[in-house]
Amino acid sequence: MSVLVLILAVSAACCLGFGFVLQQNAAQRAPLNDFLSPRLLLDLVKVPRWLGGLALMVAGMVLGAVALGRGEISLVEPLLATNLLFALALSRRQTRQPLGRQGWLGLALLAGGVTSFILAGQPRAGSAVTDPLRHWLIIGTMVGAALLLTTCAKRSRLSWGPVLLAVAAGLLYGVQDALTRVSGQRFSAGGWAELFASWQPYGLLVIGVTGLILVQSAFETAPLRMSLPALTASEPLAGIACGVGFLGDRLRTDISALTWEAVGLAAIVTGIVLLGLHPAMPCGASVPEQKRKLQPR
Repeated sequence: MSVLVLILAVSAACCLGFGFVLQQNAAQRAPLNDFLSPRLLLDLVKVPRWLGGLALMVAGMVLGAVALGRGEISLVEPLLATNLLFALALSRRQTRQPLGRQGWLGLALLAGGVTSFILAGQPRAGSAVTDPLRHWLIIGTMVGAALLLTTCAKRSRLSWGPVLLAVAAGLLYGVQDALTRVSGQRFSAGGWAELFASWQPYGLLVIGVTGLILVQSAFETAPLRMSLPALTASEPLAGIACGVGFLGDRLRTDISALTWEAVGLAAIVTGIVLLGLHPAMPCGASVPEQKRKLQPR
C-alpha cells in the first residue's frame, strides 16, 4: 500500500468527519418545509458554520479524489470510512463525553476491520470492464436503490427517514467516488477535451448535488448519531462494489481471503454503528426547535 495514498485518504477522512459535524450543527436548525428541497441549500449558505463544514467536506472530496487517482477504490474506500473517528473526536470536544468502553470497542472494530479487509483482500489494479452494460447495470442498481430509499424516507420523515436518506446518500457517494476515478483517468489520458466529451463529469455533478441535498435533509431531521453511521457504512460498500464490478479492482478470492474480507467489512460496519451511537455524538435539536426559521450564526 502506498504511503502517499494512505496519507491522502486519512487526511480526506479527517476533513470529511469534521465537515459533517459542522454541517449537522447548522442543518438541524433549518425549517422542515425545506426537507428534500434545493431550498435547503439556499438557506444553509447563509450560515457561516455550514459553509465552513462544506469547505471541509469539499477539501476531503478533493483529497479523496487524488487518493482515488493513485490507488484502487477498494483500498481508498475503507480508509475514508474512518471519517467517523474524526467526527467523534470533534463531537467529544463539544459534548465533553468520555470515550468509554463503547467508544474504544467501536474504534478497535473500525480500525481492525479496515486493516483486516486491506491485508486479506490486497486490493490491486486490473483491467477496467469496457462493456457499458456492466457499468449501467451496477450504477443503475445503486441509483435505483437510492431513489427507492428516498421515496420511503418521505413517508417516515421523522422516524426512520433520516437513516434511509443517509444510506441513499452513501450509495450515491460510492458511485460518485467511482465516477471521480473514471474522470481522473480520462483527464490523464486526453486532458480537458477528453474529460468533457464524456458523460462522467456531468453525472458526477448531478450525483454530488443530489447526495448533498439528501445528507443535509437527514442532518436536518435527526441527530448525527442516526444519520452519520448509515452514511459512513453504505459509501464504502457501494464504492467497493463499483471498483470490483467495473473499474477493474482485484481482490484475493481464495476461501481464507474472502472470509477475512467479510469479517473485516462486518467489523467496519459494526464499529461505525457503535461509534455513531456513542453518547458523544450530538443529540440534535428537538422537532419543534427544528421547525424554527434558520437563523444565521
